[in-house]
Amino acid sequence: MRLGVPKETRAGERRVALIPDTVRSLADRGIEVVVEAGAGAAAGHPDVQYTDAGATIGDPWGANIVVAVAPPTVGEIGRIGPGKVLIGFLAPLTAVETTKALAAGGITSFAVEAIPRITRAQAMDALSSQANVAGYAATLLAAREAGRFFPMMTTAAGTVSPAKVLVLGAGVAGLQAIATAKRLGAVVTGFDIRRAAWEQIRSLGGRPLELDFIPDAEDESGYARPLTEEENERVREALAESAGRQDVIITTALIPGRPAPILITRAGVENMAPGAVIVDLAGESGGNCELTEAGGTIVHGGVKVIAPANLASDMAAHASQLYAKNLENLIGLITSEEGELALDFDDEVVAGACLTHGGEIRNERARSVVEGSA
Repeated sequence: MRLGVPKETRAGERRVALIPDTVRSLADRGIEVVVEAGAGAAAGHPDVQYTDAGATIGDPWGANIVVAVAPPTVGEIGRIGPGKVLIGFLAPLTAVETTKALAAGGITSFAVEAIPRITRAQAMDALSSQANVAGYAATLLAAREAGRFFPMMTTAAGTVSPAKVLVLGAGVAGLQAIATAKRLGAVVTGFDIRRAAWEQIRSLGGRPLELDFIPDAEDESGYARPLTEEENERVREALAESAGRQDVIITTALIPGRPAPILITRAGVENMAPGAVIVDLAGESGGNCELTEAGGTIVHGGVKVIAPANLASDMAAHASQLYAKNLENLIGLITSEEGELALDFDDEVVAGACLTHGGEIRNERARSVVEGSA
């Protein structure tokens, strides 16, 4: 069986789906790996590293399994061919044309975003691994842009107070941001509407911002449920008041398949002192800050609101390393010990991650999105 690794074509995408170490592991299982020329260069892996690991350099699109990072274009999907397999971030709830093209092409596709959040699937959870990278990178970006020390500094010229950092959302990205800001010496507060997250915030050295007027808002899947408009308004008012005490705010709150909730209003931004920084990781889903411009930076009253696009790509080497290991584990699940394709749709992980198969859209939520767009 052949597995193909194309070069990513999305603007600014520096990650690669497999690194040489995972190529070597797959080759040991009898899987032939074909890597497109230059696919790993931006992640620090020149072609020679892949050939040394047992891969060949060539056209990856005709392989039995194609692995990618970002959703391929409709033209690229047309190069895969019916009956073949595609694995990657496929944006099943937003990339309607991608889903349609995959179904029309008879391609069996697996969206890594849809991998069930169960213990057995943790080693394949690419969404979490990349969120970890983004949370870390967001904190470093905030520290650079804030123009002030994060830790307390005692010098001959006096003592500098530590920066005050508020992290909104205590999922994987938020918890990594809390941990990183704490390691840098900041005074860190974390906020989440799920009560279970408060203890996680404390465990990392942060102080949870406890808004007791909201009942626990965790749904059955472990994500935050959408709040009522009345609840949202009270949250925004409380966060606007808290924003005035912060030097940095990092926002990470997302609801799968829905626009990101607005948590920091214009009034909240205006409560912050000039020189303060907001890094909004939800920019591509509309943003957690009312003033966010996806992929850009605006300055309002001296406060920077930064909404970086695809922040994990800025740390391409380690982001690719983690993602490649996630894919290696998923490939192990859908192939036999002899390295042949062996799809078992009775398996919860295989069925949950499958987006299209046999010309049909298998993911119910993605199918609803496509039908709603017709």
